[in-house]
Amino acid sequence: MAGREDGTRQRAAAAGGHDEWAAELLDHLRPAGRDVRRVVTWLASAAHAAVSLQDDTGRLLAGTRTPLDGGLVADITSGRIASAALEDRGRHLRLVRVERVHPAPAAVLAVTRDTPFDRRAADIVTHTAQVVELLLAGHASAAAGHRLRRASSDLRLAILQLLMVEDTVSARRVAAGLWPGLLDTDTACVYVVESSPEERDRLAEECLTATGERALVVRCPAMDGHVIVLSPREAAGRQLRSLVGRLPGVFLGGSARQSLARTATAYGQAVSALAVARFRPEKAAVYAERTHPERLMDPAALHGWTAHVLRPLDALPHHTRAELLATTRLGLEFTAVNSAKILGVSRNTVRARMDRVEALLRTDFTGLTARATVHLALNAQAGLDQHHPDGHPDRPAPARLTDLLAGPALRDWAGGLLGRLEPDARNLRRTLRSWIAAGGNAERAAQALGMHPQTVREHVRSAEPVLERQLLAAGSDLYEVVLAHLAAGDLDEPPLHGTKPGHPDSPVHG
Repeated sequence: MAGREDGTRQRAAAAGGHDEWAAELLDHLRPAGRDVRRVVTWLASAAHAAVSLQDDTGRLLAGTRTPLDGGLVADITSGRIASAALEDRGRHLRLVRVERVHPAPAAVLAVTRDTPFDRRAADIVTHTAQVVELLLAGHASAAAGHRLRRASSDLRLAILQLLMVEDTVSARRVAAGLWPGLLDTDTACVYVVESSPEERDRLAEECLTATGERALVVRCPAMDGHVIVLSPREAAGRQLRSLVGRLPGVFLGGSARQSLARTATAYGQAVSALAVARFRPEKAAVYAERTHPERLMDPAALHGWTAHVLRPLDALPHHTRAELLATTRLGLEFTAVNSAKILGVSRNTVRARMDRVEALLRTDFTGLTARATVHLALNAQAGLDQHHPDGHPDRPAPARLTDLLAGPALRDWAGGLLGRLEPDARNLRRTLRSWIAAGGNAERAAQALGMHPQTVREHVRSAEPVLERQLLAAGSDLYEVVLAHLAAGDLDEPPLHGTKPGHPDSPVHG
C-alpha cells in the first residue's frame, strides 16, 4: 500500500508540474503576450538551459547565441531531419526545426543544458517549438496585413491629392483598379471627422466600416486628428453622423456637394463646418449655404472679369495651369505648411507656385484685399471652365472689380453684414477695417489705431461670432468680409498691376 501511495504522489506531482508549465506556455499565445523573444526567455528559465533561435544563415532571431555545427543546422533547416539530440563536450543539446511563413526559410530552436534532458524538459522544448512556430506565422500574417493596409492608405491619399489639383482623370484611373465605381460620379461631398491624434487610426477604421468601404477615407496629412472622407453617396453623411453621435470627443464637418474638380473647395468647406460642429450638441455641421457675395454678382460680368484676371495663366500648359490654380486655391485657404502636406509636396514648392501666380497676375498676396480678389476669381473660375472649356469665352470688354461690387444687391449684403458690428461701443468695424488694411497684422493695425496689439486681436476675435465667420484663420470666411468692406467702400481696390516685376514670369514693361 505504501508503495502504491508513493507512486500515486509521484504521478500527481508530475502531472501537476506539466499543468503548470503548459499553462505558462499557453499564456504566451494570449493577445497581450505574443512575443517570440519572451517565449524563448521563458523556455530558458523553464528548461534551465541556454536557448537560441536562429535562421539558416546563423542570424540570431531570439535568445542567446550558441555555437552550433553548421552541417547539422543545414540538415534541419533544409528539412532532411526535423530535430536532433546530442552531447558535445559535456553539453546536452536539443535542436528542433521551426517552420516560418514562405518564402522565409525554416529556423532552428537550439536548447543547451549542462544536464541530460529528462522527459519534462524534452516535452517543454517540443511544445515551445510549436508555440514559436505559431507566433512567427502570426507575426508574418500581421506584418503582411499591416503592409497591405499601409499601401491601401497611401493609395487613398494619392487619389485625394490628385483630386486636390483637379486631376480627376488620373484619380479615377488609380481608384478604378482597387475601388471600382468609387469615383464614377461628377459630384461628391467631403467630410472631415476630428478626434484626438491618439484615436485617429481607430477612427479611420470606424469611418471605413461606417461607410461600407464605399468612400475615400484618408488620414489627413496636415492635421493629426483629422480623417477626410470623400463620398458621392448621400447615405455617407447619415452614416458618419451616426458614428460621431456614439463616439465621445469626435466631431464632423461636411461640405456642400461639389464637382470632383472642386474637391479642394469642398475640403475647405468641411473644415469651416467642423469649426461650427465643435459648439453644437450633435457634434456635426454641414457647410452653411448662406448668401455668398459672388452669387449677388451678374454671372456674365463675373465670368468676364474672372477670365480677364486669370488670362495670364492661359498660355501655360493645361496641367501646369491646373496645378498652379489648385495650389493657389489651397494656399489662400490654409498655411503653406498645411497646403504642402495636403498636396504631398514641400512647402517651398507651394510657395514657389504661389510666387509664380503672383508674378503672372502681377499682384502681391501679402495684402488681404489682393488675396480676397484672387480667391473670388478662383472660385468663379471653376464655373467658367465648365461652361467654356477652352478658357476663352466670347464676351464683351471685361468688367472691373469696382463694377462687380457696385450692384445694389451686393451693397445691401455688405451693409447688412458689416452693420452687425455697429452696436458694439468698441467700434469693432473700425478696428476690423484697419486690421484688414494692415494685411491682418495686429501690430501694424495697433500703430494706426493707437491701441495695444492685443486689443486689436480681441476686437477681431469679438467680431467673429457677430459676423458668424472665422477671421483670424485665413480662408473663405475672411475673404467674404474683405469683399464686404470693398463693396461698402471702406477699403481701396487692390492693384493687379506690376507689383512683382522681378519674377521671371512677369511681363516686361517698356
